[in-house]
Amino acid sequence: MQIKVKLDNGEEALYPEGTTCMDLFKEKKAENSDLLAVLVDGQQCDLQRPLPEGSQLQFVDFDNPQGADIYRHSASHVLAHAVKRLYPNVKLGIGPAIENGFYYDFEFEEPISADELKAIEKEMKKIIKERKPIQRREMSRDEALALFREKGEKYKLELINDLPDGTVISCYEQNDFIDLCAGPHLAHTGMVKAFKLTALAGAYWRGDEKNPMLQRIYGTAFPTKERLQHYLDMIEEAKKRDHRKLGRELDLFSLQEEGPGFPFLHNNGMIVWQELTDFWRVEHRRAGYEEIKTPLILNRTLWEQSGHWDHYQDNMYFTRIDEQDFAVKPMNCPGAMLVYRSKMHSYRDLPRRIAEMGIVHRHELSGTLHGLMRVRSFTQDDAHIFMLPDQIEDEVSRIIDLMDLFYSVFGFQYRIELSTRPEKAMGAVELWDKAEKLLEKVLVDREIDFKINAGDGAFYGPKIDFHLEDCLGRSWQCGTIQLDFQMPEKFDLTYIGEDGDKHRPVVIHRVVYGSMERLMALLIEHYGGAFPTWLAPVQVTILPVTDRAHEYAGTVHEKLLQEGFRSAIDKRNEKIGYKIREAQVNKIPYMLIIGDREVESGQVAIRHRDQGDLGPGELEGLILKIKEEVDKKII
Repeated sequence: MQIKVKLDNGEEALYPEGTTCMDLFKEKKAENSDLLAVLVDGQQCDLQRPLPEGSQLQFVDFDNPQGADIYRHSASHVLAHAVKRLYPNVKLGIGPAIENGFYYDFEFEEPISADELKAIEKEMKKIIKERKPIQRREMSRDEALALFREKGEKYKLELINDLPDGTVISCYEQNDFIDLCAGPHLAHTGMVKAFKLTALAGAYWRGDEKNPMLQRIYGTAFPTKERLQHYLDMIEEAKKRDHRKLGRELDLFSLQEEGPGFPFLHNNGMIVWQELTDFWRVEHRRAGYEEIKTPLILNRTLWEQSGHWDHYQDNMYFTRIDEQDFAVKPMNCPGAMLVYRSKMHSYRDLPRRIAEMGIVHRHELSGTLHGLMRVRSFTQDDAHIFMLPDQIEDEVSRIIDLMDLFYSVFGFQYRIELSTRPEKAMGAVELWDKAEKLLEKVLVDREIDFKINAGDGAFYGPKIDFHLEDCLGRSWQCGTIQLDFQMPEKFDLTYIGEDGDKHRPVVIHRVVYGSMERLMALLIEHYGGAFPTWLAPVQVTILPVTDRAHEYAGTVHEKLLQEGFRSAIDKRNEKIGYKIREAQVNKIPYMLIIGDREVESGQVAIRHRDQGDLGPGELEGLILKIKEEVDKKII
């Protein structure tokens, strides 16, 4: 008996019943050595699985995200195998593939140091050289429990016990190593070509700070040494651009023990912050937004009404005032709903676009905090647009135009995802379906490429997410457009229609920057601390060569200040080379060097941080040049 399958070139083929993915994989790999795995009907599939009747097959390499995941997941098993050989009494946690790499969590008898990663890498190379088949074994719950109880793997036992009834339990074996895993994996260990263990860190078991702290070994893997080296070079560059390092060096912000997760912005950081805010405010006024400010703390009843009390309570902070429960706001939405509800609206008033630079607080685990990227207190550039149902498409399109304007100013490329209904969603499925189709229609009509991110919508509605790509090719989710039919119902929001009756408006929640703190971190790393002139904390520094030049240097400094530039003057008794180097380290765009010659000619010697020495020039000409850079926000 034969079965029919469709190959990835569109052709249909007949194979004997019982033919496995491995059989076809070997056949195809002989033609293309880069192939790693087989997808069956778009899903990752174990190579030993018999081909299902009528299935569609896709043979993938590392450039397919699912192929890369299988490759790196297999590398994590090689890591665990190596650790188990070197430290036989180690307890195994979990080891998934992650973006750009993998990790595995271990409980060692005695904590290891980063120095021991070299020995682990050496053992991994031996296992890879052995080219041992990676084979799947399915077993009953009792068999799995008996196996891992015998091995003393307490964390595996916990995982097995937590699996729902009816779950297929599988393990993967490679020579003398076996691990609980859903798979799939590469055909054999020798298919892992190039890897590097990159870090050692602490991690609570299952991400819960009440659980034991394990040691997490991070690594990355690529199909060639060249691609691995390119990635490692990028990581080194990312370390130089780390916003926490540059934040200290450029005196932008600090993180204090007295406020974990609550960053302190210094004067230089506040200048960048204010420039970003001023730009945001100007463009939003042009786009027809009004601006509001809502309280930080509001009564529990409001959060119950909004749904946050039921859906978001674990991430909130609370207090009691006058014997009543209050919550520190984790989101700005309910405040905007109250502002809308504070007066009657006609259909002629809509759309009403309400924006807020609102401070929010969310409880994050201490282990997840990361500079300005992951904090407990941050400012969101929220906006809530209240509209008629037939205005949705036009408003979503206008927001996309606004986001494109902002991101192009910063020099970001971006990609878009449409995130759909999550498992814990509020409201009727029919409304969700309607909202998802409306957002999808706007993207299709505008011919925008997008990816469906199933199940990742907000609890009250689907959303369009904007993922920015920085200069190192890293992706960051910032802007979002969330379509909401739920909040107007929850808050009994209405408008008077043409027919004189009350109707429900539709609400769009959206942010452009996302979190101001996170945007600043992203910009620091994107520019490597060398902000464009319009954002730079100090735009021009004046460097007198001798004391004789101080008077003229002071005149130049005052002129720049009067023109509205952020100017500084360095009158220290230091050599001019030292002053120039320090200005370079501080990444100041323009340096004006003033010696006897400049005093006599009434000019300035101009130096740019990137272009070097630009020679002598008139101050007035330089002022016009810098004004153009600032006004046009030239990168």
